[in-house]
Order: sequence, then C-alpha cells, then structure tokens
Amino acid sequence: MEKLRNIGIMAHIDAGKTTVTERILYYTGKTYKMGEVHDGTAVMDFMEEEQKRGITITSAATKCPWKNFEINLIDTPGHIDFTAEVERSLRVLDGAVAVFDGSEGVQAQSETVWRQGQKYDLPCLCFVNKMDKVGADFEMTVESVRDKLLANPILLQIPIGAEGSFAGIIDLVKMQAVFYKAEKLGATFEETEIPAELRQIAQQQRNRMIELAAEYDSELMDAYVHDGPIDIEMINRAIRKGTLSSKLHPVFVGSALKYIGVQRLLDGVVAYLPSPLDKPVLIGHKPTDKNKKISVKCDRNGSLVALAFKITSDVHGDLNFLRIYQGTLKSGSRVLNANRDKRENITRIFEMHARERKILDSAGAGDIVAVVGLKQTLTGDTICDPKKPVRLPSITFPQTVITMSIEPRTAAEKAKLSEALAVLRREDPTFESKVDAETGQTIISGMGELHLEILQHKLVKRLGVDVRVGKPRVAYKEAITKLTQAEGKFIRQTGGHGQYGHVVLMVEPLLTEAGLPSRDIEFENKTVGNTVPREYVPAVERGVRDALGSGVLTGFPVVGVKVTLIDGSFHSVDSSDLAFEQAAAIAVEKALSEAGPILLEPVMRLQVIVPQAAFGAVQGNLLGKRGLITDSRLHGNMRVIDAKVPLVEMFGYSSEIRSATAGRGTFTVEPLSYEKVPEQLARQIIL
Repeated sequence: MEKLRNIGIMAHIDAGKTTVTERILYYTGKTYKMGEVHDGTAVMDFMEEEQKRGITITSAATKCPWKNFEINLIDTPGHIDFTAEVERSLRVLDGAVAVFDGSEGVQAQSETVWRQGQKYDLPCLCFVNKMDKVGADFEMTVESVRDKLLANPILLQIPIGAEGSFAGIIDLVKMQAVFYKAEKLGATFEETEIPAELRQIAQQQRNRMIELAAEYDSELMDAYVHDGPIDIEMINRAIRKGTLSSKLHPVFVGSALKYIGVQRLLDGVVAYLPSPLDKPVLIGHKPTDKNKKISVKCDRNGSLVALAFKITSDVHGDLNFLRIYQGTLKSGSRVLNANRDKRENITRIFEMHARERKILDSAGAGDIVAVVGLKQTLTGDTICDPKKPVRLPSITFPQTVITMSIEPRTAAEKAKLSEALAVLRREDPTFESKVDAETGQTIISGMGELHLEILQHKLVKRLGVDVRVGKPRVAYKEAITKLTQAEGKFIRQTGGHGQYGHVVLMVEPLLTEAGLPSRDIEFENKTVGNTVPREYVPAVERGVRDALGSGVLTGFPVVGVKVTLIDGSFHSVDSSDLAFEQAAAIAVEKALSEAGPILLEPVMRLQVIVPQAAFGAVQGNLLGKRGLITDSRLHGNMRVIDAKVPLVEMFGYSSEIRSATAGRGTFTVEPLSYEKVPEQLARQIIL
C-alpha cells in the first residue's frame, strides 16, 4: 500500500487538466496514442458532450503504473456548474495536483477547488502549465499562489525561457537542466548541465528551497545551518514531511501541450504525496449513535468500510464508485449500507480506465473501484461489514441556484420522464426535481445554465425522453428576521375515531456573522412532561420541515430557521402522527407570516477578463446589473475584474460580454451566497 497514490487533478477551466492527464496516461504506458482535448480525442473526456464542448463534465477515474508505484488518478471538471464532481472526488482522494495556467496565475475557479481541497486537508502539488503560452509568467503565477491561496509554494523547478522560447526546466533538487524531445512526444529527455547564464539564479532558488524545507527536518536543518553536506535523499525527505502536513506546496513547471515537465511531475507525485497509509485515521461512528466514535484504519485485514462517492447509470444497472478505507471487498459478497440500514449485494468489482473496465475478484483498503449490484446506495453512503456497522462522515454539496420547467412532449413520455429524472438524481447530488403543486409542472434545479443544458441533453440523448423546457429561473429562498411563537391545532371530529393534534412552536432566525441566514433548518424538542408524547415528536418535525419547504411570500423554501417545540397537548384516542404533522404545518405557517419574512436571491462571484480598452464599458454594464466590483487589476494588456452580481442579472451575459469586447472577453461565475433582495424588486417578484 505504501506504493499506492490516490490523486486528483484539479484546476480552473482551461488550465490544461485533461491535457496533463492525457500525457500522464501516455508516459505511464496506459495509452499508446495521445488524446487531445482540442481534437475531441481525450481518453478521459469520453462523453459526447465533453468532446463537443472541449470541457470536462464528469470526473473520470483510471489507474496507471509509474516506477513500481500504482497511481489511482481522477481528472475533475474545472467548470463551476460541475462543482459536485470535484467535491465528491476530493473527498475520497489522498492528495491532489493543482494545475495553473502560466499566463493567468490563480483564477476564480482555482480558488474554489483549492478551498475544497483544504476542506479535506489534501496535501497538494502545484503544476504551472502552459509556460509556452503568450504572456506566460512563472514568478507572477507563483506569487498569485502565495497571495490568493495563502499557500506556501516551494520551487523544486524553474523554467528555461518562457512563451515561444520555453525550452525546458531546471531541476533544483538534482541541479540539472532537462530538455524534452518534441519529436518523441516528450517521452525521451536529455539531462545536462545548467546553462551558464542561469546558474546563479538556480543556486539562489535552490538555497531558498533548502531553507524552506529545512524547517520540517532536523537533520537537514543541522546540515544547512552548519554548511554540512546535503544530499538529495535528505531534501526529498524534508519536502515530503512538509507536504504531508499541508505546510509546503511543491511547485513544478512545464507545458503539457508541448510535452514538457509531466514525467517530473509524476516523480513528484510518488515522492511527495501520501500513500493511504500516510493519511490520519478516519473517524466514523455507530449508525445508531453519533457519539460512539469508531476508528477506521487503512488495514486490508480489518472489517470492510467503504464510501460510495459517485454513481453512473448503465444499461446493466448502476455503477457505484467506492473508495475502500478498511478491509477487503470481494465480488459476490453481501454488505450493509449503514446510512439506510439495508443489506446489499456486490455482484462485480471493476478497476476503471475512463469508460473501460477490468474485472477484479477483490479489492482492498486504499483502492478506488467501481462495483455493480448496489440497488439502494446513494452518493455519500457508507458500505460496511454487516457484523461491524460503521458510518463515515458523508459528503456535503452546495445548494442549487437555478431552476427551469420541463415537460414531456407526449403523454407516453410522462412515465419515462419520472424514471429518467430519478436516474439523474441518483447520479448527480446537485440536481433536484419536484412537481409544482399549483401548476402541475415538473421543475428541475441545478448549479447553472450549462449544468441544466447538459442534464437536458442527457435526458434526450442518453435516456431517450423527448422534453420541452422552459426558460431558466432563479431559485430564490425566503428567510425570517424576527423571533415569534405560534400555536397550531388540528381537530377533526367524524363518527368513531377523530383526529387531534396541538402544538406550540417557537420560530427564530439563524443568522451568520454577516447577518445572513445560515442554510440549515434546525428542530428541537423542549417540551416538559408528557404534553406531546415522544412518539409524536418525529411527526411534528416532519410537519415543520414540509411547511418550511414553501414560504409565505412566494412559495420558495425557507432557510436559516430554528423551530423549537415548546408545548402542546394530545388526546389518548384521537391523536395520530397525521394530526401532529398537520398541527405543526399550521403553526409554522402562522409563525412565518408574523416573523418578518424576507426574500433572498443567489449572488454569484464573477471574474471577467477583458482588454483594457473595454474596461469602462464592462464596468458600467456590471454596475447596471447591481454588481459590486471587489477587485480590479491589470494583467499584461488585459484587465481582470472580480465582482459580486445577483444571478438573476447574469442570464445572457455571455453575449453581452462578447459584443462589448469584440469577442475577446471571457468570464467565469460561481455561487457565492444568498443575500436579501432590495425591497422594490422583492415587491415586483412577490406580485
């Protein structure tokens, strides 16, 4: 297991992740022909939509060998609409490689994926890619990693030249220059002495590297302070220690498109990133009791513990991707889904290579595999040994921000649509669908316009459902501003058994430090004595949560609310779950209308890159969209603008930016927060 690496490649859209991955597959002997994103032949972008658009939509997994090591590699999407793919991949990996565009440095989405990696405490290498591109600037990119990501980059390489003159790299650990043979697709390279004009800068950078690394290894520190001999082994050990503790972020450089630097990056992956054994012990808990902690150790002889992190539907049934944390999984075995308390069968186990599969008899701790046979399992569920149940922390996903209506073109398609939507919901945790009670329309929700467009394409092409779609709409939310108390009674007297439920609820806003509602709904029972018998409390909570699913202003869900059951009464014969559910819903509705309800809208973080000449027009356009510019800086002859803009103002922005910049402007957008809608606008929306 110490020879195994589970890593992900993560980056901003267009930084070159998939090209880096394609080179890795070629150099490790996994493929014999190099795929190219721009030709639509990339192995890891195997979906038709990915090849057509030249972007990664789903995270693809593969396993490749490198110098007696095995690397499980996941190529994640860069587009914010597919952030769930990144989130669930990083959750099960041990380390990551962050790819940066050498001419752009840290971009908006680079920050997001970096934060996601930090959340799971992933040791990370940096690869400064595209050093052959016009405007490539290695120092600027490293500086932006330090400033914007608050990282601690340690240079292990520096480039020889930049832009058109980018020729190779200087390895600061071995103190040699490396030149790659383009005619051999970079598979062969030449190691030579460092060119004379670069020796001084290389020596300075090497001293700086040793100084940074020495903090993490006493032997190296001793040698450095006393000018003792320093060998490569010592340097590597110190850098590995710093990287594993997420205190150092080794920086590699190259150009994947021009075949430069990828092999040295692979050497870095096996030298500095953790094996499953290097990761801290994972803490799970008993499925029935969150306070009973259980340690999950990376041991193939222990009882089975695995996490399902991705599902793709297939003609032969769902394919569930699992990361095995403990024990051994055998095909034909029976396992327990700890989240749903259901027994499941593992009929087959596969090692994946993008869309190709290799059948395995068994897989052990540290492995990432796909299995067939699980019927009830969803993303984030724990699969374990039925005799020793344990539940791991699940995966949390961001909330959807955009909705649109969808309807089948014919009555015959109607049944097919509900089945197809269930398939999409299983595959994608950031996709939601519901039927609007008033209009009878099916409403689907996602992370952005592109996300919904891809989902619609999946419905039509892959699942064969012919649908008509409405225009995308913003997913508003409601919140409250005051603490209030309300009573709900549900009494029905019909001959024989009646219905009786009576509750008194206290409803209060849950606010963040910024005064905005936090996303959760909390429920607490504070009744004294037996005013509401314990068996009816779950029914009260269900009634509360259902009622908060549609607010009093517009019917959008209510967020950031704590509801406390403080009193009530019951009838020994007529009380039932249904009666208490209804009583709770009546009380919540009353409370919401008196609690100062407000409307919230999703606000997006926007980064726009435009020619300096178009800055004025783009800035004016943003201010007209209720945008707030948070930062603006020059980068070469382009202007980079960071802003916050309400999502409702962003529809059709791509055509506006194209016309304002003669097609030279680009932008990226990602969900930031929910904020209060100005009163004037709120009145129009409510009407």
